[in-house]
Amino acid sequence: MSLRPARIVLALALFALSVLFSLWFYEDRHRIAVLLIFVLPPLLLLIGVLRGGAKAAFWSGVVGLFWFSHGVMVAWSRPAEGGYAWCEIVLALLIIGASSWPGLKARFSKPKQKQSE
Repeated sequence: MSLRPARIVLALALFALSVLFSLWFYEDRHRIAVLLIFVLPPLLLLIGVLRGGAKAAFWSGVVGLFWFSHGVMVAWSRPAEGGYAWCEIVLALLIIGASSWPGLKARFSKPKQKQSE
């Protein structure tokens, strides 16, 4: 099984995001809820991406929009958590870009020329 570079970046970013959430909410009193809501989704998407699923890559991009919005909201409203929030923003943008890259490449690349016989 060979993964394309965009898939590798996507997988690494999803893993990094789950680690970030684990560190960020380590001392939260609702640890189980945090694990289910923040840590588990990127890990489940990571499994799908590593298996080569196109739906997992698509949903990574969609949920990446939520992660981006969450990071912006936290960075704006709770400056003490700004470091975590900015890391979330960067990782979310990386996830959105990596999940969209194959489609953008196919859409905007030059069409293959047919060989004349």
